[in-house]
Amino acid sequence: MDFQLTDEQKLLRETARDFAEAELAPKAASIDQNETFPIDAMKKMAALGFTGMTIPEPYGGTDMGNVALSIVLMEINRACASTGVTLSVHCSLASSPIVRFGSDAQKKKYLPRMASCELLGAYSLTEPGSGSDSAALRTRAVKDGANWRLTGTKNWVTSGSHAGVIIVFARTSDPEDPKKPHKGITAFLVEPTFKGFAVGKHEEKMGIRGSTSVELILDGCVVPDENILGPVGEGFRVAMDTLDGGRIGIASQAVGIAEACLDASVKYAKEREQFGQPIGHFEAIQWKIADMAARLEASRLLTFRAAELRDRKEPCSHASAMAKLMASTTANFCGREAVQIHGGAGYTVDFPVERYMRDARITELYEGTTEIQRLVIARHYLGSPRVADARG
Repeated sequence: MDFQLTDEQKLLRETARDFAEAELAPKAASIDQNETFPIDAMKKMAALGFTGMTIPEPYGGTDMGNVALSIVLMEINRACASTGVTLSVHCSLASSPIVRFGSDAQKKKYLPRMASCELLGAYSLTEPGSGSDSAALRTRAVKDGANWRLTGTKNWVTSGSHAGVIIVFARTSDPEDPKKPHKGITAFLVEPTFKGFAVGKHEEKMGIRGSTSVELILDGCVVPDENILGPVGEGFRVAMDTLDGGRIGIASQAVGIAEACLDASVKYAKEREQFGQPIGHFEAIQWKIADMAARLEASRLLTFRAAELRDRKEPCSHASAMAKLMASTTANFCGREAVQIHGGAGYTVDFPVERYMRDARITELYEGTTEIQRLVIARHYLGSPRVADARG
């Protein structure tokens, strides 16, 4: 068992860290305040190969895998979580399922442009009436000659207003067994130029404010038959498999945010003096730093373990759930402790820890809430059918 990064992975981490510190960290506060979508940063990351890390080389990607992507996401999110989640969704939730389930024609059409970031990807599963209970989605897809017509409303679509291709899940038939509502769901590759597609409400959020979260309105949206992703009626399997990778991406985001909190807290504890000495000399602060560091490293190892399992094409649902559960709760713990260590200063925009705390909060909510992660883990050990159907 080797817990050390390879020389190639260390170089990748250094490249990502150098980019994040030079290009993202100086702009992160402005991106947050002005809700600036980080498309310029995405283009620059494409030049470094970051936007094609889950895409095979024949389609223009670097095919470095999920461990490498996790390393990059940790560094990017350490500087700017808005940019980090945009990259994570593009790689884990959009390009990866096309690689895993797409036809040769779909791969040739979309992956090269996604690797170069000419085309940004998005993923649309959640609806106003179906969040954690994703199998309860109501968007309908009806066959119409050589096309399908999709009708319904989606929400919380990350990058949905900037994406060139969006994986949309819709119900193509009613389940024969009412106890299995996930049967009859199909995945579609939808482009914003398709007739009947529109972007609705833009959400105003507490954190990751540079990342757009939008409503999608499908009013008989015309999707050609060749844009079905995977078999008809097997979209729920596509969705859940994709979320296994997406949760590793969010775990990586949470690790990056937690590390930023720890770095800022250590720096402040060494510089801030009270009662004639740096506050880092007091046990109360030392214990906070120790707890942050221990939880951070546990989260990092769980995340790498899940990513490695996915790279080996082994089952990783429970491992990705464990990684996301641990990393997201750690990011929130570290955010709160970082603000506490900074005292009143941490509650101001003069220090970045208030932004880290706001950004951390979402990691316990999207791509499966903390409660859903616990259900996935419990299912792995208990095998409860009710738990099994509540995965996403």
